Amino acid sequence: MGRGKIEIKRIENSTNRQVTFSKRRAGLLKKAHELGILCDAQLGLIIFSSNGKLFEYCTHTSSMRQIIDKYLQVTGTRIPEYNHQQVYSEIAKMKNDYDKLQASMRQYTGEDLTSLSMSDLHELEQQLEASATKVRTRKEELLLQQLENLRRKERILEEQNNHLRHLIQENQAAMENKMADQTMLDQFGGFYQVEQPANMLQLSPLRGFRLQPTQPNLQEVTLQCPGLQL
Repeated sequence: MGRGKIEIKRIENSTNRQVTFSKRRAGLLKKAHELGILCDAQLGLIIFSSNGKLFEYCTHTSSMRQIIDKYLQVTGTRIPEYNHQQVYSEIAKMKNDYDKLQASMRQYTGEDLTSLSMSDLHELEQQLEASATKVRTRKEELLLQQLENLRRKERILEEQNNHLRHLIQENQAAMENKMADQTMLDQFGGFYQVEQPANMLQLSPLRGFRLQPTQPNLQEVTLQCPGLQL
């Protein structure tokens, strides 16, 4: 069973794309090497990866330069030649500008002032004063920002301190009220404990007793009294 057909389009996943590039590059270089040996062909292969890395191959019988020159000769393509004098002039101008910049930097730091005239020194002084003014202005702006930040933090801390003080006062008031209520309860409790025995009715335990009738018993009277005579 053969492999499925692969759709030829850009691989979105960077890791898979790099792996595929490495494998197919190796295969392409191998095929170029085999083609050069089997067919005695002169060939040059130039590959640039997506990140700009160069890979090249040419047959061992020639160099890449020779193959490129042969290609230009056969196709009639000409590489534009630059005027070397103009290039040297541009390089000299850039070097002169670079030296001037370096001298200006040294002069701004107070070095290499012997070559300056009075007007140059006056101009340099004005430039330094203007630069110092800008530096002081920026420094004042930063100081004002820092001061404003400190004031804002101070207000936040003051608000937090007031809130904590209010909570502490509320807790103290609640504790004082609770202690006052407890004191009153203790006082009233002692009063009841002292007065209660004197005010409460003392009931002694009931002892055995005998009920006495309000009228005498007739039988007892009969028995005790002499008999009546008619």
